[in-house]
Amino acid sequence: MHKFIIFTVLCLIFLLSCKKETTNKDQKTKENTIVEKNVEVGAVKSYTYNQLKPLLEKVDDKIYVVNFWATWCAPCVKELPYFERIRKTYKASNVQVLLVSLDFANQVEKRLLPFIAKKKLQAKVVLLDDVNEDVWIKAIDKNWSGALPATLIYNKSKRKFYEQSFDYKTLENELKTFLK
Repeated sequence: MHKFIIFTVLCLIFLLSCKKETTNKDQKTKENTIVEKNVEVGAVKSYTYNQLKPLLEKVDDKIYVVNFWATWCAPCVKELPYFERIRKTYKASNVQVLLVSLDFANQVEKRLLPFIAKKKLQAKVVLLDDVNEDVWIKAIDKNWSGALPATLIYNKSKRKFYEQSFDYKTLENELKTFLK
């Protein structure tokens, strides 16, 4: 467990440090192209946090299971089949699964799309590509350290955030608390 925590922290530091290495010119370019951000690359749309936020705050009769993951995160990859199974099993119960990839935007075509195809992911996958991690991590959940995997389950009256990996039974049991 100690090695897993160290690995997760190192991955997070790598992720955060890579994204923060943008120059002012790069930042201005990103700001100027914000309208173009919600562009589909293959089967994956790229979102800034402000564009993703409405998907994390829907108020209707559905239950939303939102998993934050990356292809480079071994525990994330291990639990993806459980989210696919939840999607398939509980689709008739108004449960929707959204997989929010935190992979690097420049690796979508080389890494993310082939991964989605290889794993035959059927849930909606979007890419969160936003350099303001200090803002959106806390906006998603004030206690989130930014470590992966992380999951948000919510409906119009209840919201719960999990900074952990799941086995299928535990994930299903958490979902069932929203079905009552």
